[in-house]
Amino acid sequence: MQETEHPTRTSLIQAALRQFGREGFAAASTRAIAAEAGTNISSIAYHFGGKDELRLACADFVAARIGQVARVLPGTALQLTPAGAQQILRRLLRRMVLFLTAPAAEPVVAFLLRELTQPNSPIPDRLYHTLIESRHRALCHIWSMATGKPAESEDVKLAVFSIVGQAAYFRLAAPVVQRRMDWNGYPPAATRAIARRLLFNLDAILEAENG
Repeated sequence: MQETEHPTRTSLIQAALRQFGREGFAAASTRAIAAEAGTNISSIAYHFGGKDELRLACADFVAARIGQVARVLPGTALQLTPAGAQQILRRLLRRMVLFLTAPAAEPVVAFLLRELTQPNSPIPDRLYHTLIESRHRALCHIWSMATGKPAESEDVKLAVFSIVGQAAYFRLAAPVVQRRMDWNGYPPAATRAIARRLLFNLDAILEAENG
């Protein structure tokens, strides 16, 4: 069995995600993380080496989770028709909404928000190289095939960020959205409604780009 599949290791990462997200890296104690994971504090040193390495393991866990959501993205060598590229973008957007409206996304997003605001955090750089750059580049390639615009142009890069940002908003601002919409969490009907709205936005943008 691989180390990443060890149940204690996984429990520690999940507990650390929640602790780091709630308290921040500096304030979160290894004792509290171990207690939440239902193990002893020495298991952190055994599985990771220390708190700093556990922090990086959390980043890799986040990258893997989000990478699973984005696995529908083909390689940049693949050529598609505009309609085929649009279908991939629609499929990815649906998967993003399903992931972001699920309760399991809460600790992931809380961890990311904390780390993005921490001075000298190693996490943004690690995630950029392990996840963000390659996935964003692949999305730009799909967008280019859907619109005919250069994949590495400023406009395409910004368009891709804007589409991802629309979906992310529904997790980042979940309490506000749910209160205004009178939703208790994100029930299936709410998730479907969000997906419909964002897919409509995507189709309208692509139509305007090709108009």
